[in-house]
Amino acid sequence: MNLRELAAHLGLSQTTVSRALNGYPDVAEATRRQVMDAARQFNYRPNPAARRLATGRAGTVAILFPVERNLLVDPHFFELLAGLADMIARTEMELSLRATPPDQELDNYRRLVNAGRVDGFVLSSPTLQDPRIPELAALGAPFVVHGRTEVALPYAYLDIDNEDAFARATALLLDLGHVDIALLNGDPALGFAVDRERGFRAALAERGLAPFEGRVRNAPMTEETGYRSARALLERPERPTAILASSVLLALGVYRAARDLGLAIGRDVSVIAHDDALPYLKAETFDPPLATTLSPIRHAGYRLGEMLIDRIAGVDPQNLQEILTCDLVFRASVAPLRGEDGPRRGPTSAASRSRTKDDPRSSDRRPAR
Repeated sequence: MNLRELAAHLGLSQTTVSRALNGYPDVAEATRRQVMDAARQFNYRPNPAARRLATGRAGTVAILFPVERNLLVDPHFFELLAGLADMIARTEMELSLRATPPDQELDNYRRLVNAGRVDGFVLSSPTLQDPRIPELAALGAPFVVHGRTEVALPYAYLDIDNEDAFARATALLLDLGHVDIALLNGDPALGFAVDRERGFRAALAERGLAPFEGRVRNAPMTEETGYRSARALLERPERPTAILASSVLLALGVYRAARDLGLAIGRDVSVIAHDDALPYLKAETFDPPLATTLSPIRHAGYRLGEMLIDRIAGVDPQNLQEILTCDLVFRASVAPLRGEDGPRRGPTSAASRSRTKDDPRSSDRRPAR
């Protein structure tokens, strides 16, 4: 079936069908789904050469990752990639995944843009002053960022409200009587880790508190680093009574360390972790079930794909800036602080309740873009 026959079958113009297949945002979502469903039903595949001539596009979007980080074994990155690939496949475009040496990364972006081989990029794990953003902006290349930075340029991004999520999680622990709380966080050069620590400290400061010495630890978010960090904290005579972890993988290490030290999660130490909804590591299957701040990363990948298609079609990047709110899921890994006479509760506060978008503590404190 060719384009003319597909358009006749649907009762639509060839222009509408072509624009739907190529991801133009002026096509209604219901029409786009109708066209995509029919294309799959009749195994329609547009001629790549004809598409490039008609649209002036390469028909490819790309995500580059540094070789030394080996993100292909990072389950968070893999889930993001799965959502992105799902969405891009629906547009009949191609997703290119490219490893790059760190000293050649910007050169590789320039080469791909100047050669016209890529229509747009997804940037993951942005640093606070990420050099990719001004470089791609100067090249005029469409891109979207998974996360936010302090770069003072308008750019499209999708992020979660990391600061608010960890402020709420910390406030919950404080309301349960915990004041000695540890934070196991990610790389401090990355925006999400900065925001999570900011939320953690803000919730403590609201009660006139600060983290105990040595309670904030930054490391790669793996089970092993979670184990080593938690073990070092929990084997001390004065150990923290609660731990906040920036990933379920870190929490898995915390559980293992507690078990090895003869401590019970939820009784001797409370644990909350951020959950990206990794399909093979479900927080509810932990023993005991793990309390989390929840935001599925696969959904984020899918949404980033949609935003990139819009960006390629010319949508202003300032109209493509989204911050998602995390759910706070209470489970048995969290309990009131135990005193000599059993559990006791600390003071309650409005800080533990969900904050609205008007609350300045949950707003984006970076420079306006």
